[in-house]
Amino acid sequence: MAQETIRLSSEWGEVTATLADNEAAKSLAQMLPLTIEMSDHMRQEKTGNLPSTLPDLPRQRDFSVGTLGLWSAGDFVIYYRSGRVPSPGIIVLGQVTGDVSIFDRPGSVTVTLETAD
Repeated sequence: MAQETIRLSSEWGEVTATLADNEAAKSLAQMLPLTIEMSDHMRQEKTGNLPSTLPDLPRQRDFSVGTLGLWSAGDFVIYYRSGRVPSPGIIVLGQVTGDVSIFDRPGSVTVTLETAD
């Protein structure tokens, strides 16, 4: 199966991302399109709640700029800086291929996720 590309858009701009080849990312793709209210967290990421949970998979603690992740079963995260999270870590959902720095600003933002054409 070819990896799916999605678009993340907001009033701050838009980027594309390639979804990971795992069950959680496939479940996310089946929810699209969706709109998520996202808040800034620790000046490294935007976080928001998904409408339903995604499958639990092995997690990792390190993340890079542009990583799309899942913190708890329903907490979607866009990382705009690199770093490390505490245990149990994140499930990687994908990687932004555009300039994720559009999210590197304080405050909340509404983000729409949809399949890229």
